[in-house]
Amino acid sequence: MRIEHLAIWVHDLEKVKEFYIKYFEMKCSEKYTNIKKNFSSYFLSFEGASTRIEIMRRPDIKDLGGEHSISYGLTHFSISVGSKRKVDKLTEQLRFDGTKIVGEPRTTGDGYYESVIEDCEGNWVEITE
Repeated sequence: MRIEHLAIWVHDLEKVKEFYIKYFEMKCSEKYTNIKKNFSSYFLSFEGASTRIEIMRRPDIKDLGGEHSISYGLTHFSISVGSKRKVDKLTEQLRFDGTKIVGEPRTTGDGYYESVIEDCEGNWVEITE
């Protein structure tokens, strides 16, 4: 078994797509649109990897509200960039471009070297080595 994909409702489908393509070098599927359901989505993936991220848009979806780090549900997902140096470099690039850094690069108690950022819609992403 494996995780095939995770799905995220987004406000701005094109902006989120461009964020992940720019910073994480993800590939993007053709846009899927279902006019009857007023739904559209893209699948994002990494070269050579089978797990994908689906970003979805429908205008009637509601915000959950509440403080991100203390609410139930998906808290974050992690993207491995391959090395500590790449974690540091990408974190600094994101900071320079105005992305909110939630957690500075560090080695965690369970041994991960990571930083935590908010994507362009506030979803938390751990960047790991």
